[in-house]
Amino acid sequence: MPEPRVEGRTTHRLIDILVLTICAVVAGADDWEHVAMWGEEKIDWLRQFVKLDHGIPSHDTIGRVFSLLDADCFQACFVRWVSATCTSLAGEVVAIDGKTMRGSQRRRLGKNAIHVVSAFASGRGITLGQLSTDTKSNEITAIPKLLDMLDVSGSTVTIDAMGCQVGIAAKIVEKGAHYLLGLKGNQGKLAEQVEDFFDIAERERYRNLDAVEDIVHDKGHGRVETRRCVALPARHLENTDAWSGLGSMVMVESMRFIDGKESCEKRYYISSMAPDSRAIGAAIRAHWGVENQLHWRLDVTFGEDACRVRVGNAAENFNVVRKIVMNLLKADTSRKLTMAKKRQLAALNTNFLGDVLGLRSNSEF
Repeated sequence: MPEPRVEGRTTHRLIDILVLTICAVVAGADDWEHVAMWGEEKIDWLRQFVKLDHGIPSHDTIGRVFSLLDADCFQACFVRWVSATCTSLAGEVVAIDGKTMRGSQRRRLGKNAIHVVSAFASGRGITLGQLSTDTKSNEITAIPKLLDMLDVSGSTVTIDAMGCQVGIAAKIVEKGAHYLLGLKGNQGKLAEQVEDFFDIAERERYRNLDAVEDIVHDKGHGRVETRRCVALPARHLENTDAWSGLGSMVMVESMRFIDGKESCEKRYYISSMAPDSRAIGAAIRAHWGVENQLHWRLDVTFGEDACRVRVGNAAENFNVVRKIVMNLLKADTSRKLTMAKKRQLAALNTNFLGDVLGLRSNSEF
């Protein structure tokens, strides 16, 4: 990371501030005040790994440094770190999805909340990389840039309807991966064609189409849900030459019974995968996991939406710190604990904290 401060006018080393912050966030810190407070209590332990010649920086100093750090560079460093520690993604699902950090909005300054597009390896439960944008609509331009940063060869990249674009599909195929894209009104004629084809096929009970259904039942908390996935060859569609490698069209029907009330919803997808209902259904379910495994944890375990860190680049950079910490906690398999419980244990036990971070007494930055 390049030093963002004026040379010769710094008291605390950048590496000291970065290590302090990551350690503190693993141990439960969710804002700069908490980072500084934790550092004051653990300074002797920290000095095994970083110099801290001038003690623990104030929370104002920590916040100012993160507000100045180049956000794009920090995100790129994160991607390189993950790439260096992550083996091949062949056969896995990479879910690309966006989340708005609501606490980053500054209405009085006319600043929109920051929207972060993340690539999430659903099977491993880790974030592979991310890019930030100023609005959700900019996901369309952010996704190809994010894909260029990643090695997704051999994987299946899943994106909701916002990412259902000819250029994005082509980029995924170019990267050596399959795509599975949600299909809605933003692809009007194609969406209508797929929906109409399935309507007719359903009425005729898929006669002469050799369709195989993948049916999954789920229940809990007063809810019973049956999801039915049907995939058909894309050759039945017309005017699809622009879609690189298009192999199948997909319908997922969700029947829900909640408190005695029944509802039915149908969703449609296109994919470069062969029309294998079971494999495609599993990939769709893996994509839905990004909500619970990533977005929900960011808000509930790390308090992201409630966080008021928002000066300069601080919100974007603190989001990267959270993703680093989530990956570290996910990689730890020494204890069968939730991520929240692991953070609590790290606050109490520096041996466990050191294990999560991969730090040893002879480690030095």
